[in-house]
Amino acid sequence: MSDTTPQLTLEVLQQFRVIYGTMRQYFRELEDCCGLPGSHMWVLQEVERTPEIGITELAGRLGIHQSTCSQLVEKLVARNCLIKKKQSVDLRRVGLCLADDGRKAIAALPGPAEGVLPEALAAIPDVALKTLNINLAELISYLPGKDDAFASTPLAEMVDV
Repeated sequence: MSDTTPQLTLEVLQQFRVIYGTMRQYFRELEDCCGLPGSHMWVLQEVERTPEIGITELAGRLGIHQSTCSQLVEKLVARNCLIKKKQSVDLRRVGLCLADDGRKAIAALPGPAEGVLPEALAAIPDVALKTLNINLAELISYLPGKDDAFASTPLAEMVDV
């Protein structure tokens, strides 16, 4: 271990603090503007993009488990933000559409519902993203008690706003 390692470790830790703090601040602003948590807003945004989307496809787009997605949808249906209805292309399947309160919430979005981190990751060059992916995988391999289940939890639910 060199003399620069403790300083470098601290600098990397501070970078994670900036990322976490920025996400937390953004999701707090999003909830203040829209009246709903970020994970709920992401569901609404995806339904707006693809009216009549089914739960399975929606869960895939959000990168979350289908049961988690169903719980989010049920909360939004109860709040009159989403409507379940038979899909026009396949009447055997139920699709989701925005209700009036969902449209109002979407209109108040200050930015991307999924948060600023996915947007930033999509904007960086592929080579940087691939390098980051490799380096984060290496870091995660050193985490004691790591739980891969967190990979399918929306960021908005992980940051305490």
